[in-house]
Amino acid sequence: MSDNSATYEISVPNSPERVFDAVTDVRGWWNEGIDGGTAEVGDEFTFTDHGSLWCRFRLTEVTGARVVWEVLDSHLSFVEDHDEWTGTRVIFEITRTPDGAGLRFTHHGLRPAVECYDACTRGWDFYINQSLKGLITAGTGQPIPKPG
Repeated sequence: MSDNSATYEISVPNSPERVFDAVTDVRGWWNEGIDGGTAEVGDEFTFTDHGSLWCRFRLTEVTGARVVWEVLDSHLSFVEDHDEWTGTRVIFEITRTPDGAGLRFTHHGLRPAVECYDACTRGWDFYINQSLKGLITAGTGQPIPKPG
């Protein structure tokens, strides 16, 4: 089922458990300044890039094979519709492969018709394909540093 939502897939020579641990270590790959829990159903956390955007997420599903964040509230100052992420979902699907693990990332609702699509997909591309992948494979991500 394709709805044109932004999707990225990576393969790593690591176990699905290692991928799950990295996905739920959001401070290790996306933003060191995340406020709130990021690993259990019902956890809520806030992301900010200390400038143009902030979002509040709730984890609605957390299993070894799937993690889902619901965007409860958002403010993207660089687009006209500041809350266009609100109501979207960020989904991580983890599978075991013969060579390790696969990760399929989908930001359900982030589609080409959405104003922030180009900028937001460039961001997700970096954070999934470089930062999160680096955290999984080398133990070091490239998150936004915590201010101060």
